[in-house]
Amino acid sequence: MSVIVVTGGARGMGRACVERLSGRADHLLAVDLDAPDVDGAIGVAGDISDRDSVAELASRARRLRPLRALVHAAGISPAMADVRRIFEVDLVGTQLLLDAFDPLVEPGSTAVCFASSAAHQVELMGARPDLDALVEHPTADGFLDDVVTRFDDPGLAYAWAKRGVIRAAARSAVAWGPRGGRALSVSPGLIDTGMGRQELDAQPMMQVMLDATPVGRLGTAGEVAAVVAFLVSDEASFLTGVDVLVDGGCLQGLRGLATAPDVS
Repeated sequence: MSVIVVTGGARGMGRACVERLSGRADHLLAVDLDAPDVDGAIGVAGDISDRDSVAELASRARRLRPLRALVHAAGISPAMADVRRIFEVDLVGTQLLLDAFDPLVEPGSTAVCFASSAAHQVELMGARPDLDALVEHPTADGFLDDVVTRFDDPGLAYAWAKRGVIRAAARSAVAWGPRGGRALSVSPGLIDTGMGRQELDAQPMMQVMLDATPVGRLGTAGEVAAVVAFLVSDEASFLTGVDVLVDGGCLQGLRGLATAPDVS
């Protein structure tokens, strides 16, 4: 037997991943707050920000092992919550999952954690080694209290939480490698999902990003799922510890705007 676990499987990119990975393992668990109903998958209700819920999910996967893949797409966006909750779900939840699934790692196991192109865009604002150090330890005592004092903008909090996701996956790559496992992150840009449209409507900066995207359009959930399917496949067996940016060139477009000469 073998098992693939996909969090955030009810909608958007998570659901696209469930559909794309159908048939890749004996058991496919689609996880969300309410158990998703997706053909070819077992719906599981779970809260990735709750330690006990994550432990129960890992226990269920252990009974179905070997672990083929953990695809962690669950998360919330800036328009959905305050600073504390964004870090609690997007970063602390990621670390809880990686820690809980660590004992299940064996040759062929792969984790792909969803970060965001926003995690790369903070680099355009200049280096912040203090914040890089902060997001390196998301399960440390007092972490959530600390981030609330550092951030007052949910958008910036989201970017740094996702930057922490990239680091969490990279740390797991180092820990899992000797056991034959891999861990990576994927950073979608502007994607045409319900959540993506919500952010596009709520934040004027989203239109600036779209205008700067060289391909000139939103991405699709299916395009992201195709990348994830490759990353968890044997064809990607030499890829680990890296982040894969799937943004239609938006980051490069924004860099061009930042360095364009002022002709006013």
